[in-house]
Amino acid sequence: MIDYAAARAVAAIVRTGSFEKAAAALNVTPSAVSQRVKHLEERLGAVLVERGTPCSATEKGLWLCRHMERVGMLEKELMEHLPGLADPGSPAARVTLNVATNADSLGTWFLDALAAFTRQTDYLVDIAIDDEDHTADWLRRGRVVAAVTSTESPIQGCRVTPLGALRYHATASPDFVARYFPNGVTAEAFEKAPALTFNQKDRLQAIWARRVFGREMIFPTHWLPSTQSFLEASLAGMGWALNPVQLAGDHLQSGRLVEIVPGATLERPLFWQINRSAADQLTSLTQSVLAVAGLKLG
Repeated sequence: MIDYAAARAVAAIVRTGSFEKAAAALNVTPSAVSQRVKHLEERLGAVLVERGTPCSATEKGLWLCRHMERVGMLEKELMEHLPGLADPGSPAARVTLNVATNADSLGTWFLDALAAFTRQTDYLVDIAIDDEDHTADWLRRGRVVAAVTSTESPIQGCRVTPLGALRYHATASPDFVARYFPNGVTAEAFEKAPALTFNQKDRLQAIWARRVFGREMIFPTHWLPSTQSFLEASLAGMGWALNPVQLAGDHLQSGRLVEIVPGATLERPLFWQINRSAADQLTSLTQSVLAVAGLKLG
């Protein structure tokens, strides 16, 4: 049988980042939390929690945390149908859902979907940010229950639904274009013009350049891991970047930004993948995501 008191202790440590905060959340002593985790790890013969600041889960610990997440959803559903089972002396436990998305989705439309969902339920959310080509890995490793991803094929154990596409414009300030492209966007000029890149996983600028020039392009870049800062840096003339139309549209209309190659947009199809074991309990989350995506994505 699963030692659920110990499993809840592991999940609480990973969620809060420390044994002390987990103890406060569970209304027990830090010593009790430590003993529960120690006994469970000894029983399993595996480390579940990496001690540190903050504490984090090992791979086996992550699977246990996701199991406890699903247990929490099932218990929540049960209490809605059989409220008499609830202990009147104990506060209702809030379930935290772990979801992954790319930064551009969070910065343009996904937050609206989460806000609509949290207005309807008492779930809490823990959002992981990664490149849309890599959020599927969070699902494969059991680290999240659902993800916005560019992966179209269903991940094992998941349901997949198309969301539409984020459309990007290659934008820069008029001053930047005048400085680096006085004679147009030639390949030679392009390889001297600094870009803005989110991080080492971000391939959007390289993909766009290959489509425009027909070959791999080498260009200097600033590293800037923030969707909003991408836009602000473009406006400030630091570099050119692929900016979502939802953020760049008004600036393009006003002339504060221009397309460095007019009409050469890039579309990234996105998909909603959710673990099948949780999908039925989280229909309202999927409905919120699909509704907002239908309005905001092309």
